[in-house]
Amino acid sequence: MTGEPWGPSADGLDQPYWDGLTRGELRLQRCGNCQTWIWGPQWVCGSCHTLDPNWESVTPTGTVYSWSRSWYPFITELADRVPYVTVLVELPEAGHRRVLGILTGDDTDAIRIGDPVVGHIEHDEGATWPLLRWRRSTEGAQA
Repeated sequence: MTGEPWGPSADGLDQPYWDGLTRGELRLQRCGNCQTWIWGPQWVCGSCHTLDPNWESVTPTGTVYSWSRSWYPFITELADRVPYVTVLVELPEAGHRRVLGILTGDDTDAIRIGDPVVGHIEHDEGATWPLLRWRRSTEGAQA
């Protein structure tokens, strides 16, 4: 267990997600039987009930499905970042599954639902595990 409020769960279910971030990849589960994308991590596919879904790399591009501006640092690591914007990003390449992350960049005040974003992985100094962050994209999201 690390001193951070993030990282792999005690049961190891999401370990491949964190290992992927360490390698510079966003990984989500996908059922090998019915090909359904799964997020958050599960032991069993909710669609066909197959055990042991696989982990696959996904291009971290998508659109803002929802967002929230926080003025309170819920964890000490965010104390110098308030206000910050949390985005729920829909990933077209992953069956439109949605993942959370912090929006970075100079234009967070202008964020809107539907904006294209691209993910990047940050490894804070002294942290054991990296985090997925998002930036607005001028290129547009993949359809």
